[in-house]
Amino acid sequence: MANDINNTIIDRIKSEIENLNLNADTCDVGRVISVGDGVATIDGLKDAKMMEMVLFDVSDGKSLEDAMRDDEKLYGLVLNLEEDFVKAVVLGDPAKVSEGMLVRSTDKILSIPVGEAFLGRVVNPLGEPVDGRGPIKSEKTNPLERDAYPVIDRQSVSVPLHTGIKAIDAMFPIGRGQRELIIGDRFTGKTTVAIDAIINQKNEPKESRPFCIYVAIGQKESKTARIVQQLEDAGAMEYTIVVTAPASTSATLQFLAPFAGVALGEYFMDSGRDALIVYDDLSKQAVAYRELSLLLRRPPGREAYPGDIFYLHSRLLERSARLNEKKGGGSLTALPIIETQEGDVSAYIPTNVISITDGQIALDANLFNKGIMPAIDVGNSVSRVGSAAQTKAIKKVGGSLGIELAQFRDLEAFIQFAQDLDEATKKRIGVGQRLVELLKQKNGEPVQFALMACVIYAGVNGYFETVAVNDIVKAERKLREFLSGQYKELIDKITRDKSFDDDSEAKLKEALSVFQDTHKDLFSVNE
Repeated sequence: MANDINNTIIDRIKSEIENLNLNADTCDVGRVISVGDGVATIDGLKDAKMMEMVLFDVSDGKSLEDAMRDDEKLYGLVLNLEEDFVKAVVLGDPAKVSEGMLVRSTDKILSIPVGEAFLGRVVNPLGEPVDGRGPIKSEKTNPLERDAYPVIDRQSVSVPLHTGIKAIDAMFPIGRGQRELIIGDRFTGKTTVAIDAIINQKNEPKESRPFCIYVAIGQKESKTARIVQQLEDAGAMEYTIVVTAPASTSATLQFLAPFAGVALGEYFMDSGRDALIVYDDLSKQAVAYRELSLLLRRPPGREAYPGDIFYLHSRLLERSARLNEKKGGGSLTALPIIETQEGDVSAYIPTNVISITDGQIALDANLFNKGIMPAIDVGNSVSRVGSAAQTKAIKKVGGSLGIELAQFRDLEAFIQFAQDLDEATKKRIGVGQRLVELLKQKNGEPVQFALMACVIYAGVNGYFETVAVNDIVKAERKLREFLSGQYKELIDKITRDKSFDDDSEAKLKEALSVFQDTHKDLFSVNE
């Protein structure tokens, strides 16, 4: 009698497997030995693979029709392959899994649906919509785990990705296919930098505009909702996908969220288009992975993290690339975010990700507290791709910007002794103060690169020398409005050519002269 019941259950699971378009003859049947803390130990799945989905039989005596309903399917994810058994985390309610329950392998690596239909939507790491706007129809799927493209399939990073942030585009340019880390303490504006970069893509031509994926890992749901609303208000959700695994979800989903995001991004890269992905933040993914590893009884690896967290982040970030023309020429640019404690960039996780990425934007809490936003630390920030991915217009006008700011930081401590300083030092401090003010930006207000080039040109060539430091932000905003209105042809020419030739420079000098004459109230400080 017992054998008949088991055969009936096995037949039911085989029917379920066939319903999923899988080959029931090649799928093993196992049994749950034990379950606890969301982890099931399973015997009998001798051919199971890492990251394979398994199907738990939760029919509990129901009819076959009831058992095959979508809301009755309960999957697990194989994460430990051991000599006599495998361990799988439950992708759902672990209370439904009990000792002795039958489990069926699916012979499928965990995948999520991908496609154009996801644009403008908010989904969880399994590709399920969580924005209350109905199901997403998509026939194509991508695996969450796959090998990164080899070097032979890539090409050098040389096409700029404009963030709209003056300090970044001028001094630490990011290229399409690059991995640029955003690092800093809590509340220093890391997410703001990333969101501004997404919003700024609206300034790019539609045919070459990167599609954007924002991955929120372990964040408050209210924060994610606020970001989605900000993107909606800016008109950026039309080319953006939000993947969310809030703090209230399981460690498994927080661990999987970045891989779901990169799977969605690879859909666009594989089709010859550009994509930008933001991981906010990988520190929380590391914590989730540590929790999972402890539950799976993995042996301690490097320092306090069981398993190899370095390998986890490297195989994730290596999937960002710019493909060669044979592979379609698409790209995937990554902006991972890492949170530091008291500015300690030498801690374990920060040094791991710094060594994997192609540079970092370091944000400083002291600068942030002074009201300098974005609070970019010029000394600790770097782009290892550099000017190879910088627009010619920005490259020509902003070459000396970083040096000027670095020299100002060295002299900043002497500002309180201003009366005792020589004229040359006073002048350099004045230039530095004005450049710092010039680079300030409000949240959600990225600047088009052509206007940025004109503003930086004015700053480094002394056009703001007679503007009071406190009026620089106001003068910069008025200059952008003036150029956008009365010299739109010049802005359009720089935008079109992406360069800053002699004719453009002459026209800009004329514009700056007219601007000074019409705004004499701003240009009134006697140096």
